[in-house]
Amino acid sequence: QVQLVESGGGLVQAGGSLRLSCKASGSIFSFDALRWYRQAPGKQRELVATIIRGATNYADSVKARFTISRDNAENTVYLQMNSLKPEDTAIYYCNAYSTMSGVYWGQGTQVTVSS
Repeated sequence: QVQLVESGGGLVQAGGSLRLSCKASGSIFSFDALRWYRQAPGKQRELVATIIRGATNYADSVKARFTISRDNAENTVYLQMNSLKPEDTAIYYCNAYSTMSGVYWGQGTQVTVSS
């Protein structure tokens, strides 16, 4: 059973940057897909970014501002967030998917962007 622990959230002013980390208790090399989701108050959870091997994909709302990356040696997935906007305020969740072992979620980290 792999556990995912997010960190790096916090309070930042609009236009600022944060880097979220998602540390896995085991190897992330075998996961087919690694993703970041977010959920704002009163809204459904939405997919923000995906990395499958080396290929990345982003929600239109974060394209050109967010970058997802992975470090297999550190068993960590990152989400670099630049040019943050108040509408980026949400709890951000790390997600890992494997066809062999299923889906794993982290506990979430709060990101708050002030205007």
